[in-house]
Amino acid sequence: MAEYPAHLASEHRLFDGRTVRLRPIRPEDSELVREFLNELSGENKYMRFQKWVHAPSDKLIHFLTDVDYDRHMALVCTARHADRDEIVGEARYVADPDGRSCELGIVIADAWHKSGAAGILMEALIHAARERGLTRMEGIVLSRNAEMLRFVRALGFEAEPVPEDRTMVRISKILQGPAAESALSTA
Repeated sequence: MAEYPAHLASEHRLFDGRTVRLRPIRPEDSELVREFLNELSGENKYMRFQKWVHAPSDKLIHFLTDVDYDRHMALVCTARHADRDEIVGEARYVADPDGRSCELGIVIADAWHKSGAAGILMEALIHAARERGLTRMEGIVLSRNAEMLRFVRALGFEAEPVPEDRTMVRISKILQGPAAESALSTA
């Protein structure tokens, strides 16, 4: 396991004035993650996991919180509420076996949609993936998840239907090289 990447932690003020803290996830966040997932609407969970998840299993919680910060990076966005931190968003990548590309996942608490938290998380996740030397970030999004598709397109991701399953869209973004530099200069 790589050393905890404390340099990725930062504090941000959102559009509405609320303050959030972005940081890499830690194994001791397991109960915070369980609470976060339990508070998501059924629709929000379905959009993230692409299946109905009622109560997160211990196995899922372990996968989400026990990351190596190298091949598997997860960032959380937290806010102070009633004298304790609560997770309001989570984004992660898992490197593919080729060690050059990765798959992403992101979910934002229902009450925090359109707050700017998702953009902060994705910007930091893309930065971490580039820092790791990954060249491409990909994901699968439900084709009916128009909000997510608009969001990733605004971040420079390309989207194309999955031919074998029209309910899915493959999103991808080049992170390194001339195509990534060109995208940065036009953004």
